[in-house]
Amino acid sequence: MINMQSRDLLVFSPRGIYCPLADIYIDPWRSVDKALITHGHSDHARKGHGEYVCSPLTLPVLRHRLGTKIRAKALPFGKQMTVNGVRFSLHPAGHIPGSAQVRVEYKGEVWVVTGDYKLHPDPISEPFESVPCHTMITESTFGLPVYQWSDPGIIIQDIHQWWQDCQEKDHLAVIHAYSLGKAQRLIAELDINQGPIFTHKSIEPINEIFRRAGLHLPPTTMIHEAHQYEDLKGGILLAPPSALNRDGLPWAGPISDAMASGWMSFRKGRFRRTADRGFALSDHVDWPGLLTAIRESGAERVLVTHGFSTPFARYLRGIGLDAQAVDTRIQGEPAPDDTPDDDAQITPV
Repeated sequence: MINMQSRDLLVFSPRGIYCPLADIYIDPWRSVDKALITHGHSDHARKGHGEYVCSPLTLPVLRHRLGTKIRAKALPFGKQMTVNGVRFSLHPAGHIPGSAQVRVEYKGEVWVVTGDYKLHPDPISEPFESVPCHTMITESTFGLPVYQWSDPGIIIQDIHQWWQDCQEKDHLAVIHAYSLGKAQRLIAELDINQGPIFTHKSIEPINEIFRRAGLHLPPTTMIHEAHQYEDLKGGILLAPPSALNRDGLPWAGPISDAMASGWMSFRKGRFRRTADRGFALSDHVDWPGLLTAIRESGAERVLVTHGFSTPFARYLRGIGLDAQAVDTRIQGEPAPDDTPDDDAQITPV
């Protein structure tokens, strides 16, 4: 456990981010009695907790991924839950549908745990909400100045052009994206007039969860063993990164692979060597977004977790903020090879 000040409302324990006054953990990485969960990705939502509290849209995702018998309840955005005088509330993080920041308040002291977040809007995620606080615990998955996202609309246009190129070459377009969040974001932005949309078996159940919750997604068809290559002609297939080696693809035929990830900013990354194309579309905040979020929060202190935490905290100290890097078992978006290392130097501006 790192040395924290006695006034700290939250501490980093061996089990996770912990509020001693309320005996509640946030995104714990070991089994605990009560856990507040920011969203359903596996590095934030793990099995084995006694009780889960999350946003209404995250609740069915947890039941799908962790089992229907878990003890879990929903806390709507903005509604407060008070435990031993500590007030907790969830606020949109913009990362994926249902993703939340956790606001923690006690006797006027306010902390915010961002979880994973992004500021760029997308068609299906609740927009990021700036939450004023004294201490902010922020991710730094892409916490280097080189990571600055292009207009997502332009990237979606590029994806449609690549899909058209595949159609002209009589190749199946296969775009790899994480099954929860990224895949649905892409599906929501694809033009069904260009061709049918197919999905891997790990993606379609999440589509159905979101559809039942009222999110608009165009029609999709899950691939199965009875599908022949000709059945998919002219379409686009959404599959997880694990299918880059055709895992779970029951047929053989000419395809063109693409990867949708913020890591595609680097031309020589591992995924770039494996896939034919890369599209730098991320569900995480970029460098300008990190600085904007911290500034707008008014935080006096910033604790930086997963990603480029050490150089980013160093940069924040260089511009006059009280900042510290903190180790956690949260991973963010797994990084491919050939990206800058965590000891990168950033010159304050």
